[in-house]
Amino acid sequence: MGKPGWLAAPSYKMGLRFPLQWATERKPQPSRVARVSGGKGSWSPSLRTDEANVRPRDAAPRGSPHGLGARCAILLCPPQVAPSPVLVLLVLRVLRTAAPAPAAMTTAILERLSTLSVSGQQLRRLPKLLEDGLPKMPCTVPETDVPQLFREPYIRTGYRPTGHEWRYYFFSLFQKHNEVVNVWTHLLAALAVLLRFWAFAEAEALPWAATRSLPLLLFILSSLTYLTCSLLAHLLQSKSELSHYTFYFVDYVGVSVYQYGSALAHFFYSSDQAWYELFWLFFLPAAAFCGWLSCAGCCYAKYRYRRPYPVMRKLCQVVPAGLAFVLDISPVAHRVALCHLAGCQEQAAWYHTLQILFFLVSAYFFSCPVPEKYFPGSCDIVGHGHQIFHAFLSVCTLSQLEAILLDYQGRQEIFLQRHGPLSVYMACLSFFFLAACSAATAALLRHKVKARLTKKDS
Repeated sequence: MGKPGWLAAPSYKMGLRFPLQWATERKPQPSRVARVSGGKGSWSPSLRTDEANVRPRDAAPRGSPHGLGARCAILLCPPQVAPSPVLVLLVLRVLRTAAPAPAAMTTAILERLSTLSVSGQQLRRLPKLLEDGLPKMPCTVPETDVPQLFREPYIRTGYRPTGHEWRYYFFSLFQKHNEVVNVWTHLLAALAVLLRFWAFAEAEALPWAATRSLPLLLFILSSLTYLTCSLLAHLLQSKSELSHYTFYFVDYVGVSVYQYGSALAHFFYSSDQAWYELFWLFFLPAAAFCGWLSCAGCCYAKYRYRRPYPVMRKLCQVVPAGLAFVLDISPVAHRVALCHLAGCQEQAAWYHTLQILFFLVSAYFFSCPVPEKYFPGSCDIVGHGHQIFHAFLSVCTLSQLEAILLDYQGRQEIFLQRHGPLSVYMACLSFFFLAACSAATAALLRHKVKARLTKKDS
């Protein structure tokens, strides 16, 4: 006790000055400190005297690693957690530079830092906890590990295994596989269509129940329908063979609905007078029939032909869809051609022109397996033809939407001169009739597929 109160104690070689008599001669005072019990795993705060936490003066040599630094480490971290050297050095630096403080204040500081240390350990475990909470995603497999039905020409890898729970296929939206771009292109396009139309409706104070707005609403509904059906087909078709057929049949129903929704919008908003006088009588009935024929042709080709697909399957898909497109786009094509011949100044006509160009490009990539045909296995995840088809079709739909919104704004007088409420209501009812006929056709062929698969399994 003959030494002065302040001694240079080179703990951890930092030249720390510490009031040694505080650690050896202070009277027991009740305070809340971290208690280390005799067992290895128990560590909890406890209200007890400081006398139990005081080491004798000669318990550790001055400057040894078992002195002040060790006591700080014990106070800071429980036995289960290794003390952080950075945290210990930080405490020592604070204590070195601080003025003399009562023992209770020092203990409170150490308590607070102990809490921060435990919180830091929990934060470091957070990514692991989140990873354990999410469902485990099976790895994608090569084409040899999936049935022949699910294989695509020149696509070697990136297939999702069949037979898992529905949850896996929904969460595969965030997995890297050969369908993920197909899903995201139409998902983003659907969101863009919805947001663009909502902004237009708010800006124009759209009269939702007015007769002149019904074809526009049906066009928006048909666009969202085909985009949603398409993304569901590509997202969920790998569940089983029956799911594969079912969701692609739903996709074909969405395509037929979109074709007729486009025909309605072009007929009511975009056609010029010369074309209207020639085709107004039979345009919508013919468009409805072509829409149903497109759905029936695609569903039948999917049901009838198996991989490797013959050329006849592609003809059953492309020819009805091509006829429907030629008919549905005819009012727009006529107007655009006349506009450009006269030095086109209409903004809507330029959007219609882009719509036609984007659709023709998308049709090419739908019909031809390029570029994967020339680079087999190199375009499995990103870059194969069907993904390019989806991308151009999405841009085509957005261009078409802009053109129709402009026509709706600028051609309302023409609409009111041509169409009475009864004709508009009849056309809108035919939209739902077409959707019902297409859905019934798809359901019939699905029933045949299910019977065939049941017979094969038995």
